[in-house]
Amino acid sequence: MAYLLDAHVLLWWLADDKTLSNDVRNVISNSANIVFVSAVTTWEIIIKKSLGKLEAPDNLEEVILECQFEQLPITIKHTMSLASLSKHHDDPFDRLLISQAVSENLTIITRDHKFSEYDIPIIVA
Repeated sequence: MAYLLDAHVLLWWLADDKTLSNDVRNVISNSANIVFVSAVTTWEIIIKKSLGKLEAPDNLEEVILECQFEQLPITIKHTMSLASLSKHHDDPFDRLLISQAVSENLTIITRDHKFSEYDIPIIVA
């Protein structure tokens, strides 16, 4: 299976935060699964970190690679599919993440309840 981590899930994973359920920990750590981190997610984290809204490693890219997560770049295909995406969610980062999941047939791991309003597979963190 292939999964896409929402920003808060990535940060919980990196911090070994107990908020993350054991079921999700098992999915992420299962070497048979491919776990993606989107450029959208790192973009969001870096912006919010620079505004003092959250803490994240200074070497975020290195840490993501050490976790053996796959990088998911933003493509024109991803941005173009935003035009047909319903407007259940106003957050531009989340909308692009949803668009990527749709385009790439990925299951999103998130705790954001608004994601469930889209026709995409989700695992609730």
